[in-house]
Amino acid sequence: MIAVLQRVTEGRVTVDGRVTGQIGRGLVILLGVMRGDEAHDGEFLADKTAGLRLFSDDQGKMNRSVLDVDGAALVISQFTLCGDWRKGRRPGFDNAAPPDIARALYEDFNTRLRARGLAVATGEFGADMQVSLVNDGPVTFVLDSRLATPPALG
Repeated sequence: MIAVLQRVTEGRVTVDGRVTGQIGRGLVILLGVMRGDEAHDGEFLADKTAGLRLFSDDQGKMNRSVLDVDGAALVISQFTLCGDWRKGRRPGFDNAAPPDIARALYEDFNTRLRARGLAVATGEFGADMQVSLVNDGPVTFVLDSRLATPPALG
């Protein structure tokens, strides 16, 4: 599972001219669900996203999480994050999870963020969406659950 986190002062997503999700200060999260992803991938990314210190403290250091600043999340499904662009000129999307699985894991990710106390707005799964945001910093991170290794115990 891949998540692109963008620290924002505001974010909005529209579908067919209607706003489906909107936030002020917080994170716009583009979420790609890969073939083979499971609930534990969403659990890992939700935990990391909610706790990652991406917001500045009074000394200007990134020491505060989205929860610490009473921020929100705008989560948008984006299967193109799963695209394989290495060969040829047109990306392939065989690495993306099938829509029914991707939708379930996308919704589960949102549920897990909410369970951590985060207000979550969303786009519309599978729709052609227009996303607007004001990236604050800019601060952008790419999280990939497959690249994460748990810390050593001991």
